[in-house]
Amino acid sequence: MSRTDRIVVLSGAGLSAESGLGTFRDVAGLWTRYDLNEVATPEGFARNSGLVHDFYNARRANMVAATPNAAHAALARLSTRPGLTLVTQNVDDMLERVGARNVIHMHGELSGALCAACTTRWPAPPVMAPDDPCPACGVSATRPDVVWFGEMPYRMDEIETALSRADLFVSIGTSGTVYPAAGFVELAREAGARTLELNLEASGGRFDEVREGPASETVPVWVAEILGT
Repeated sequence: MSRTDRIVVLSGAGLSAESGLGTFRDVAGLWTRYDLNEVATPEGFARNSGLVHDFYNARRANMVAATPNAAHAALARLSTRPGLTLVTQNVDDMLERVGARNVIHMHGELSGALCAACTTRWPAPPVMAPDDPCPACGVSATRPDVVWFGEMPYRMDEIETALSRADLFVSIGTSGTVYPAAGFVELAREAGARTLELNLEASGGRFDEVREGPASETVPVWVAEILGT
């Protein structure tokens, strides 16, 4: 590729799976022990905020104990390249911990807290509880700063603009079934971009090229090709 080509990278749960951070489909993982309607929706939070906080406290502890893998490190190297837009569906901080720059967390971050009353944001403590007051308004309406089912992902205008200008769109470790991210490949194709999927197995999306294998193997190889190293 030319050094001036614009690249949009989307990463999903498969990027962090090898770091021990579970996906929705893990048979015995954290997700299977909870009803997602109860812990990943605004309605579930309204019914039982304590249960929701317990779930995200466990996810936060899991994240802190995890170690970034070779795929995270490769994307961190790529993040210095001009013309790159790095988008992730993941709410973990693995990319930032290895130095990735300007990561767009379209589904929010476990390391953030959000006031449901006044929308103030601040760094989340290791353990959050329903009676935690907002540092700005004082209301006990603290929630994780993550996007739940039924809510609009963050920075969509910015993402869609990048897709409309992309020369290459790369999807890494995502099933391609959850919208709006599932539609990114089509938006990129409509803009004339080439499309590449790096995944444990093909998702069935309309990609020009698919490379199957663990992210820790496929991503560093692809990044080395782009950077010429």
